[in-house]
Amino acid sequence: MRISAKARYGLATMIYFVVRHPYQSKFTVSEVSDSLKISKIYLEQVFTQLRKAGIVQATKGPQGGYSLTRSPEEITAFEVLDAAETALFEETSETVTEGSSFIEQAMQENVFTPLDDAVKSMLSGVTLAQLAEKASGYNDTGYMYYL
Repeated sequence: MRISAKARYGLATMIYFVVRHPYQSKFTVSEVSDSLKISKIYLEQVFTQLRKAGIVQATKGPQGGYSLTRSPEEITAFEVLDAAETALFEETSETVTEGSSFIEQAMQENVFTPLDDAVKSMLSGVTLAQLAEKASGYNDTGYMYYL
């Protein structure tokens, strides 16, 4: 499965929000861009998608920035990935409906629909809070540490 850079950046950004949440409730695009080493222009596109999906909200002004609209326990990886990359969870296109509809039906019912459902179910069961907890348990070398 290939997940686009935009979707990966969206998820990484949301995990960053939650890891930093106890200390700061609003983040600017510049701050996130500097911390995660992601292009500011590209990140602005990601934030636009996340805002449209209702995952973050924007506040203007000197104390402005983006903040989560709900608690990290309520936002799932599926929601973030779906918001950042709308084509990621589109239904599988039909392949051979005109010549062999019975083959198409077999593929859809036994491969593509169950696969889509399994991915959505798995990602819907993973919250930003869980991801942030896991991320907080790793240092830059990739080894676990406990606080």
